[in-house]
Formats: sequence, C-alpha cells, structure tokens
Amino acid sequence: MNDIWAIIPVKEFNGAKHRLSGLLSPPERRLLAETMLADVLDAVAGCRLLAGVMIVTLDLHAKTLGEKLGARIMTEGARDGQTGSVNAGRRILAREGRGGMITVPGDIPAARAGEIDAVLSAHLAAPSFTISPAHDDLGSNAVVCSPPESVPLRFGDNSYFPHLEAARLRGIEPTVIRQPGIAMDIDHPVDLALFLRMPQSAGTRTRTLLDELGVPALLAGRGIG
Repeated sequence: MNDIWAIIPVKEFNGAKHRLSGLLSPPERRLLAETMLADVLDAVAGCRLLAGVMIVTLDLHAKTLGEKLGARIMTEGARDGQTGSVNAGRRILAREGRGGMITVPGDIPAARAGEIDAVLSAHLAAPSFTISPAHDDLGSNAVVCSPPESVPLRFGDNSYFPHLEAARLRGIEPTVIRQPGIAMDIDHPVDLALFLRMPQSAGTRTRTLLDELGVPALLAGRGIG
C-alpha cells in the first residue's frame, strides 16, 4: 500500500472551465482552476498512504504549486488530455516498478486527505482496481490501479461504468467506495451550487474565492441552487 503514487493531470489554466463562461470571466475561471488545484494538493499533501505525487502538466503555475509540495513534475502526455496524461504517468511508474497509482483530478476542492486515504485503505492486493465515482455516477473521480497499468483507463463525461467493465474484462472485480468530497467535481454552474451547499466546502480556498467573487448571489440571481 505504501508504494502507491498519486498522478494528478493538470491542463493549462488559460481557457479553463469554459462551461462556466456564462457566469465567470476568463481571468476568474483561471483563478478558480488554480484555487481548486491548490485545495486538491492540500488534500494530497495530508495523505498518510501515498509514496509520492506526480503532476503531469505544462502549466507554469501548476508546476510551481506542485514543486512546493515536493511533487514530481512531468510533461510527457500533458497535451493529450486527462487520459493521455494519466496513461503517460502510469507508464513511468510501471517502468520504475512501482506498486500502484491513484489518479485524482484537480477540480475536486472538497476532497479531504482522509477521503483519499479511505479509498487507498479499501484497495485490495494486486492485481486490483478501486474507483470512487463522481456524484452523478458518470465520471471516475478517483481511480486506483495495482500494478499501475493493470486496467485500461479512458476518462470522459461517461467513464465510470466503462471502467468497471474494463476491470472485469481483466478478471478484476472492482472495489467501489464513495466519498462526498471526491465525488464533487466542478464543471457546470449547478456544480458550484452543490459545492457551496456542502459542509465540506467550508474552510477551502475555493469557497473563500467563490464568496469573494459573489458567486452565491450570481447563482441565486439565475435561479441555480
């Protein structure tokens, strides 16, 4: 268990979160993406069960945040979306003989270290596959593979059930563990409303930023939430 590495894929922040463009300006969306990543890195830094952290990115600010955490910064696959970034990272871990990997996105700011450790604690001996889905049971917000390339991964808006099937096709019965903070990824205005209602949002950098930007009032004015 102590040889599992976290892989965090981070797209360049310019143009981030375009599905929030009706609510936030481009600079505000960039700032939101940076702030959510900072919250995710806070959670990862507090985990007891990780051997290390790898961030796959070309973004200079993400690189700086990762270096403060002591993370390995990789650029291979960084232009190939979430799937390409994660697969590039786990190829490296496999070549190094690492025991496994967990990947989480940079837009789950309500996630806590205890949640990530709970997912890792539920992970079985290799070969094994553990998944913690998004709140809508569409996305795959945390995925653990031992060894790192034990199950093919392809992320997207509807990846959860395909990942379950992919594990079973490899003869691995997936472990499913739900965690509210991990489940709450932010892509749409309604996601912001759900996040703001979560007790776990209190005290996060993201909650502070959203309050400063007046997002609760903006959402209420549009009848969202």
